[in-house]
This record gives sequence, structure tokens and C-alpha cells, in this order.
Amino acid sequence: MSGKPNDFSPKILAFLCNWCSYAGADLAGVSRMQYPSNIRVIRFMCTGRIDPIFIIKALTNGVDGVLIAGCHPGECHYGKGNLYTRRRVLMTKKLLECIGIEPERLHLAWVAASEGPKFAEVVKDFTEQTKNLGPNPLAVLTKQERTVL
Repeated sequence: MSGKPNDFSPKILAFLCNWCSYAGADLAGVSRMQYPSNIRVIRFMCTGRIDPIFIIKALTNGVDGVLIAGCHPGECHYGKGNLYTRRRVLMTKKLLECIGIEPERLHLAWVAASEGPKFAEVVKDFTEQTKNLGPNPLAVLTKQERTVL
């Protein structure tokens, strides 16, 4: 990296719901829709299973942004998992702010299985937003320094 903002390519970790968002990502892929390749996906059966510790751990280990995508409210295959997720994300954003990490590094989106284009757009927008924030300040810490957090 030469220090120019345009050279920065953020590392984004995405937690996706198996039933909707992962299927939407798959649809975007098989439809050959273009979106940034700097996203790494972890599939969950339901976003309701995503513990805030997973988000904080990812960010303190140097990931530049965390994207959570799940079923639309009222369409969760497990009842209310996505509603719990919405509350946890709001709480986690407040916690991130308290520990000095921009809350904008965490994004929640609702993407149905049939919304491949929407998934591609969400990834593009979040990547651009994360790129504008710049590198995660915790990414420059050594592994030993991060374990203290």
C-alpha cells in the first residue's frame, strides 16, 4: 500500500443467514453479478445465533468491517431470530463506540433468497463505506497487543 486512499482494500467479514442471505449471495454469484471480492463469508443457520463477541473479536483481530445479512423481519425461518439480531446490532454499535471503534464498521441488512442484485448492492455500498473509513485502527496492533483487549 502506498498510502493513497484508493489503494486501500478493506477486509470485510460477512455473517449470512443460511436460508435467505446466503441463498441471495449464491444467486448473485450464479447470475455473475459484480461485487467486491474482499468479502469473506461465514454462514449461520440464523443471524439470531450471531453473538456480539464474534463481531468484536473480528474487529479486534483486524477485520475492517462486519456485514450481517439475514431474512427480512417477519420472515425468519426460526421465528424471531432476525429481530433479536437487530437489537444485538444496535447494542453492539454502542459498545463499539465506547471502545473506540467506529460503529459504521458494522452493518445489518435484510436480503431475501431471491434478492441477488440487492446482495451485490449491499456489498458494494458497505465496501465503499468501509473504504471511506480507512483501515481499522486495531489492524496495526500486534497479536500480543490485541490479546490485551
